[in-house]
Amino acid sequence: MTCLLFLYGITLGSFFNVVGLRVPEGQSIVKPRSACPNCRQHLRARDLVPVFSYVILRGKCRGCGTRISPVYPITELLTGVLFALAPIVLGWSWELVVTWTLISLFMIIFVSDIHYMIIPDKVLLVFAGIFLFERLLWPLTPWWDSLLGAAVGFVLLLLIALVSKGGMGGGDIKLFAVIGFAVGTKLVLLSFLFATLCGAVFGVIGLMLRLVKRRQPIPFGPFIGLGSLVAYFYGPKIIDWYFTFFY
Repeated sequence: MTCLLFLYGITLGSFFNVVGLRVPEGQSIVKPRSACPNCRQHLRARDLVPVFSYVILRGKCRGCGTRISPVYPITELLTGVLFALAPIVLGWSWELVVTWTLISLFMIIFVSDIHYMIIPDKVLLVFAGIFLFERLLWPLTPWWDSLLGAAVGFVLLLLIALVSKGGMGGGDIKLFAVIGFAVGTKLVLLSFLFATLCGAVFGVIGLMLRLVKRRQPIPFGPFIGLGSLVAYFYGPKIIDWYFTFFY
């Protein structure tokens, strides 16, 4: 089952690449067929096998030899690993449906934010509808924690954006509202803490290695996804561990 989930994940990861690249450009995710961005040669089925085609082609277009962005196989591989990891960490329950939906959202955001530094409203709107449906079927306890989590996520990021005068983008604000609705109040706060920590660590290391420059904007979406998944997978255990110091 773990191997099957991994295969499902890398396959969906290939689709998430398409969504993350095309939606910000206002393009259809159905057509035209995938093609090399340089020579425009349509990709064949053998060129579209998730992860493996990239390895076999050594990261280059079969037609013109142009380097292919490593974001494609990274997204596919991460999706596969996270899909397979979810039931191992959380156990088998209907909550896994919400988990896989969260992973799907973050993978699309990862692609779009890396390439365009945009978190598309269309993507957030679609996933907000999906989470609403899922939380009607499998509500949090108490049920209103979803509404409170969405409000807390939105207001917290909005206040930071106002105080920092644009230090936080509108897409990040709306994304945290969606996350808050899916995971609830405690975990959305923990998600923000971990996302900020991951972003800060990356920023310091990037400055030390001269990968980024001072005041250079960097996409925050990938760090939101990373921090949120850490909070979602391990948040309850971290909270229990934290309170053992006081009780």
